[in-house]
Amino acid sequence: MIKTWLFTLLTPLFFWGCSSSKEGLKIIATPVPHAEMLEFIKPDLKAQGIDLVIIVTDDYNMPNRALANKEADANFFQHIPFLDEQIKQFHYPIESLAKIEIEPMGIYSKKITSLTELKDRGVVAIPNDPTNEARALLFLQTQGVLELDNPNNAQATILNIAKNPKNLKFIEVDAAMLPRSLDDVEIAVINTNFALGANLSPLKDALALEKKDSPYANIIAIRIGEENRSDIQALKTAMTSEKMKEFILEKYKGAIMPAF
Repeated sequence: MIKTWLFTLLTPLFFWGCSSSKEGLKIIATPVPHAEMLEFIKPDLKAQGIDLVIIVTDDYNMPNRALANKEADANFFQHIPFLDEQIKQFHYPIESLAKIEIEPMGIYSKKITSLTELKDRGVVAIPNDPTNEARALLFLQTQGVLELDNPNNAQATILNIAKNPKNLKFIEVDAAMLPRSLDDVEIAVINTNFALGANLSPLKDALALEKKDSPYANIIAIRIGEENRSDIQALKTAMTSEKMKEFILEKYKGAIMPAF
């Protein structure tokens, strides 16, 4: 599976520009857990005559653009606030097909074992994409690390930090690179998919985790008007099945929770 993913990452254009009828049902996903979940239901779709082609990437900006340009049939990597922001910015004709799972954002460190140990002027790494940056700041606010000028601002950036008691320095890092930043920062706020990809256990390694009722459920996105395609409906059924729910609970041990 790893070799397949590496090949896909290096040569994504191999699959694009071809009709889905010839190449199968093409869906773009980030590696963990999204591609893993899709691989799990791939045999079930195959039994229905649907060849699921999984295009794996760590790039958060490419999947919606590719979907809108008909280079894929669906994607699975984002939550609704991220999708809403991308539609607002780029006017993509895409929509959510179904909520699948929730990945609580976590705070990680290699230098401290509790947020009470945060040092003055320590460096904090957060995601640099708009919705996840705001999500990280709102999460840090719930942990008493900072206060925002508007405590409910879903578009917050570091410029909206009103109180920073320990004079922490905040750096914005590509979400996929956050685990690698841990050697150089005091804490990093990391999305669960990238934490798992770096062999970090959210339940064991995180200093704090978002609550399970987080509004940031990850979804499958499709083009508007294609919900009733038989292959899209088969994908939705497989991804929201009891079998998938059991897979999520067993494989991820509570680090990821079903959202259906």
